[in-house]
Amino acid sequence: MAHKAGFVNIVGSPNVGKSTLMNQLVGERLSIITSKAQTTRHRIMGIVNGEDFQIVYSDTPGIMNPKYKMQEGMMNFVNSALSDADIFLLITDVEESEPENQNLWDKIVKSEVPKLLIINKIDLIDQKKLEDLVEKWAQKIPGINILPVCALEGLNTKFLLDWILKNLPESPPYFDKDQLTDKPERFFACEIIREKILLNYDKEIPYSVEIEVEAFKREKKITRISAIIYVARDSQKSIIIGHQGSMLKKVGTAARIELEEFLQEKVFLEMHVKVQKEWRSDDKQLKRFGYL
Repeated sequence: MAHKAGFVNIVGSPNVGKSTLMNQLVGERLSIITSKAQTTRHRIMGIVNGEDFQIVYSDTPGIMNPKYKMQEGMMNFVNSALSDADIFLLITDVEESEPENQNLWDKIVKSEVPKLLIINKIDLIDQKKLEDLVEKWAQKIPGINILPVCALEGLNTKFLLDWILKNLPESPPYFDKDQLTDKPERFFACEIIREKILLNYDKEIPYSVEIEVEAFKREKKITRISAIIYVARDSQKSIIIGHQGSMLKKVGTAARIELEEFLQEKVFLEMHVKVQKEWRSDDKQLKRFGYL
C-alpha cells in the first residue's frame, strides 16, 4: 500500500474550537485553550503517524480583520496555511453566523483543495437546531461536505479521521516518524505561561503580554526555566505582579505544575516582568517574538 502524507490545516474564526479539535486529533495537548478569543497566536503543527500515513495538522490563529501589526503577523500564519494545505478543515460553531473576515474565508472556500466544513460545539443545541444549521451552511457553500462534531468530547472525530485518510495524497513523510510537533520545548514553555495569564487576568492585560524564555537548562533531576513576561505599559506591570507578588506567584505555580506534566520531570520556574513599550506595533520586537 502506498504511503500517504499531507498538511491538514485547521482554519476558522477566533474561539470556535480549532485548538481543542487539533489536540483531540493529535492526542496530545499542544495548543493552549481558553475561552478568550485570540488565544492562538502562532501556527502550531501536530504530527500523527501510522504505518502507511503521516498527517501534519496545523492549528492557526483565528481569522480576523487585523487592527495592529501583531495581528497582521498572526494573519500571515493563516496565509501560510493557505499556501501549503493538502486538506482544509474549516471550523465554525453553533453560535457563529458569519465569519469575521469574509474575504479570507471565501478564498479558502473557492480553493480546489479538498475541504470539510466542521460545525463544532453541537452539544450546546438540540437536534432540530443542528439540522437547520447544517441546511443553512449547505445553502451558503453548495457542495461542501459538512460534519457536526463536539471537539471537547471527541464526538464524530473518528469519522473525521476516516475522511482525512481518504483524501490525503500519496507522499513520503515530511517529518521523522517519531516527531510530534515542529515546535521546540521552549515554545511550549512560553505558551503554557501565557495560557495561565489568559486564565487569570481580564480585559486588555492578556493581549498585551508576550513571553520569552531566557534560559532552558536540563539537569539530571530537574529542568530550570527562566522566563520574562513582557507587557506594553508601566501600569500593566504592577497588575501582572499583584499585591506583594501574589498574582505572579499564582501564575508561576500553575505554569510550573503544567510544565512538569508536559516535560515529565521536575521544573524550577523563575519569572520576571518587564515593560516593552507598545511591542505589538514595533517591527523589531515583533520579529524578535516570531511574528514577522
